[in-house]
This record gives sequence, C-alpha cells and structure tokens, in this order.
Amino acid sequence: MISVDVWSDVACPWCYLGKHRLEKAIEASGAEVTVTWHSFQLDPSIAKGEHTPHAEALAKKFRAPVETIQAMNQRLVDLGAAEGLEYHFDRYIQANTHDAHRLIHFAQERGLGNQMKDRLMKAQFTEGAIVDDTDVLGGLAGEVGLEADEVRVMLATDQYSDAVQADIAEAAAMGATGVPFFVFDRAFAVSGAQPVEMFAEALRRARERRATV
Repeated sequence: MISVDVWSDVACPWCYLGKHRLEKAIEASGAEVTVTWHSFQLDPSIAKGEHTPHAEALAKKFRAPVETIQAMNQRLVDLGAAEGLEYHFDRYIQANTHDAHRLIHFAQERGLGNQMKDRLMKAQFTEGAIVDDTDVLGGLAGEVGLEADEVRVMLATDQYSDAVQADIAEAAAMGATGVPFFVFDRAFAVSGAQPVEMFAEALRRARERRATV
C-alpha cells in the first residue's frame, strides 16, 4: 500500500486542483494508495469571525488592484473547468480555517477524511460557505456521514488543535513553505498542483521503490 501524505489548506484553490489531479492519477494507476490529509494554514493570522471577499483580501495582502486578482483567479477558473471543478471566486469568502482542519482530523479518525476534505473545498470554492462557522461545519459534516451534533460539541472544545499545530510544524521541518505539498511513502515529495502525469510518475516511482526494498 503506497502512502501519500498531503499538506494543504481548505482556503487554497490550488490545493483543490492538486487533490483532484492526484485522485485522477491514483485511479488510473490501479495502485493501492492510502491518502492522509495534513493541516496547513496559508494565513493563520485571520481572526475567527473575520470574513472578507477573496479578491478584496488578496488585493490588500499583495497591494494589487482587485482587477489584477480577478484576472489571476480566472486562470484557476479555466484550469478547474478543464478538470471538471467549479470555482466561483465571486462567492468565495476568506475565513480562518483552523476549525475546518480540526474537523478534517475528526473525520479522518472515522474513515471519512477524504470525503470531508472534498466537501469543505467544494463548499469554499464553489458555494461560498463560511468555513469558520460552527453550524456550517456541522452541516457539511452531516452530509458526509458524520454526526453533526457530535461535530458541534467537538468544535466547542480545543480538540485536535494540537494535531493541527503538529502538522504545521512538520511541514516547516520538511521545508514546505507552500501548499499543496505531497509526500510519497515518506521518501520523496511533489510540490504544487502538478499535472496528472507528474503524480502518475511519482506513484510509479513509489511502486518501484517498494519492489526493491
């Protein structure tokens, strides 16, 4: 069983694209692969409850006109469309993702990590959901088969906060300064939302490496 550890952020549109491309490569390869999702926050300084339209937030961060950010986003809209993904940046509201990452850890322990990750990303990039809202997170969790009330109780505590911080620290220790970041069999990494072919090559390398050890 090939292991793939992925560091990404719910707020990262490139991570959504990278996830989809990795999954296409896995499906085409026929390999047995287990994917583990790890937390990373692009901007942990955003306060919980602070909500800003995506283009406005990036324009402020990079000191660029909103029109420039919108043009950059269009590239992702086009790339996503080619992969069957919908990006609606006009709906995308920037929010703190710490609780969303805690929810992914919660789901992962129950065998629903991938489903939860995908649902959160679709909610963020396609539907414009507010991903630091407890009721929103509980509702999304219920859609993938988790108990919404149990999720709300968990979010009222600091459970899994240590796991989120441990993931972030591990990424830093490996030298990962951005996401998505994919590590195959804890042996080699692929950085960025690379083409499907590159992920396929990484899976091939992992399979060959396993055959020689």
